[in-house]
Amino acid sequence: MDFSDPVTLSVTRRVRPDRVSEFEMWIHGISQAARTFDGYMGNGVIPPTQGGPLEYTLVIRFDQYQHFSTWHESEVRKFWLERVTPLLEGEPVVNVTPGLEFWFTPPKAQMLRQPPRWKMVLLTLLGLYPVSLLLNLEVVPLLQDLPLWLRVLLTSSVIVTTMTYLVMPNITKGFTGWLARAPGKKADAMVSSGD
Repeated sequence: MDFSDPVTLSVTRRVRPDRVSEFEMWIHGISQAARTFDGYMGNGVIPPTQGGPLEYTLVIRFDQYQHFSTWHESEVRKFWLERVTPLLEGEPVVNVTPGLEFWFTPPKAQMLRQPPRWKMVLLTLLGLYPVSLLLNLEVVPLLQDLPLWLRVLLTSSVIVTTMTYLVMPNITKGFTGWLARAPGKKADAMVSSGD
């Protein structure tokens, strides 16, 4: 794992039927607490499916492992985890996802499982190729007088920023159904909104 990569934490918890409103207030509280930590990039919640078990999946993102670790080991998070225990049935299911997989968690439809790597490669290429081509045609010629290391730094910064904040969120939004679909099955629709 590259410790400078973004990290996504998802935790699925089954809530006691008589404690749902308390749990939803807890979600709000822990989400507000997480926002105060360095490197926080956003959070979301996948509510239970209609007619299914009362399972909520909370998702939180940090820009790098060190910031994620600071949140994960913090007294603030421990405080909130102690408060949620009486509201739950069973043990939570925890998943930590590093690296490029961050791009494949759409903001409007968080996925319970990451898509196959071949799909991630294909969509990354779909987004990266036009950005790289445009940059090489329009921007790189303007930077010819700069040292190589500075040209590479500038172009890499533009590519990473554009891919992370503009290109990949739109691609994953457009391909959500295809990314989430298991072989021979249709993906369930999921809604986003924090751990």
